[in-house]
Amino acid sequence: MSESESGRSAERAGLYVVATPIGNLGDFSVRAQEVLRGVELIAAEDTRVSGRLLAHFGIRTPLIALHEHNERERSEDLLARLREGAAIALISDAGTPLISDPGLPLVRAARAAGIAVYAVPGPCAFVAALSVSGLPTDRFVFEGFLPSRAAARRRRLTELAAEPRTLIFYEAPHRIVDTLTDMADVFGATREAAISRELTKLHETVHAGPLGDLIAPAQAETRGEWVVVVAGRAQPPSASADIERTLEILAAELPLKQAAALTAKLTGAAKNDVYALGLRKKR
Repeated sequence: MSESESGRSAERAGLYVVATPIGNLGDFSVRAQEVLRGVELIAAEDTRVSGRLLAHFGIRTPLIALHEHNERERSEDLLARLREGAAIALISDAGTPLISDPGLPLVRAARAAGIAVYAVPGPCAFVAALSVSGLPTDRFVFEGFLPSRAAARRRRLTELAAEPRTLIFYEAPHRIVDTLTDMADVFGATREAAISRELTKLHETVHAGPLGDLIAPAQAETRGEWVVVVAGRAQPPSASADIERTLEILAAELPLKQAAALTAKLTGAAKNDVYALGLRKKR
């Protein structure tokens, strides 16, 4: 019987944020396995999913569910145990916890209470997708999941249209075609991008090219969540004095959307770029 099974932690007291494989079990680090064996308790997004992974590696540390529906209440219980000197691990269904996954309230509470929080790094889907996308990696923005409703999604994409850094998104299989269609419309069908799914697994798929060319392959593959990597705008929108001044005058009398459209007509600037400029100035 291991120390964690007998109720005594083999790890230092504190909260361990542990990355687990996103597909290939060979990516489960030796350190991650040792930590999960050595803590007293593992907080998992879905105990059924994590239970299968841990059983495969012979890890029998007790599991407790910590997901989006109970994390605030459950975090209080876990924090009480951490204050008493427990060693607890936090894992998600796959990849690095807190990256579009639960756990932030617990980590924030632990830090605020002066409890040590340790990183046990490993796989992360968006980092893996970026590394094989062929798009610039020196500066990027991770946006996670876009709004599920079409109007809100297009609004957010419009706000990002002028972003010069590489953009990274997660998307569900049933929304990927609609999202790519909106991206091609808002960013332009020729904007370079890469979409990937099932990374590190047997059927790993990566498609790269102009946004308009990626809709068909996405439509043909309906399983697994996607990571969408989109090139930033090659040339940031012109913020010349004339454009800014015209927009400022019109926005004082009209709604921003209408002011941006008129400014674009008067100056020849792209409407989406002018609207994004207006949003930045408004913020």
